Amino acid sequence: MHLPSATRASYRTDRKPGSLSRAWLPRTRAGRRRTAQAVMTLCVLALLPATWTFTVSDDRLRTVESVPSTDVAMVFGAGLRGGEPGSYLVHRLDTAADLYRQGRVKVILVTGDNSRHDYDEPHAMSMYLTKRGVPHARIVSDFAGFDTWDSCVRAKKIFGVDRAVLISQDFHIRRAVALCEAAGVDSFGVGVPGVRNATWYYSGVREIMAAGKASFDAAFQPDPTFLGPKEPAVRRALTVER
Repeated sequence: MHLPSATRASYRTDRKPGSLSRAWLPRTRAGRRRTAQAVMTLCVLALLPATWTFTVSDDRLRTVESVPSTDVAMVFGAGLRGGEPGSYLVHRLDTAADLYRQGRVKVILVTGDNSRHDYDEPHAMSMYLTKRGVPHARIVSDFAGFDTWDSCVRAKKIFGVDRAVLISQDFHIRRAVALCEAAGVDSFGVGVPGVRNATWYYSGVREIMAAGKASFDAAFQPDPTFLGPKEPAVRRALTVER
């Protein structure tokens, strides 16, 4: 198609190659400096919640060998595969069973998602623990631990847990400790290892974003998705003889 010369002229540009990609940048030195400062400020603000979780949990992390004896251990759900605990959850449950066998904890509170009839994390966790030698009477299930904040609040308000050993992967344990401390549970965290695969690295990045919600929950103390009446299950389990 032949274009008139005036039309062809309108398609010309005096910009140098690559200049379109830089068109959004401020033209003055002061403008570029302000833009850089704004970007740096946003980065700092984005990292503040994660810094908070590190600060709160810094002196609360322990190993299996060094964690103090505590009545209750809390194990957070981490997903099922075919109705059975996934690999990350298996590592958490094995650590809890080990602590029980050593006599470092008396009761294990398993907390997870049972929002659907066909998905029951606490039941699968309980069954796994009994197969590893933990008496069923020493296991308490929280079926409404839909996220970490819900689990911590329900441990305190529903099950009456004042002090607990928290068990989760390294990438999650700091947030768990920070949130349970905010919910009024005196907490020690045991971070368990896991395979350094794509899921691990994705979860580590996700924690930076999840820390934002965690700081909001700690500051505003919202009720969990489901609260419900108080349950004496933990107190009752503590009276069961080993």
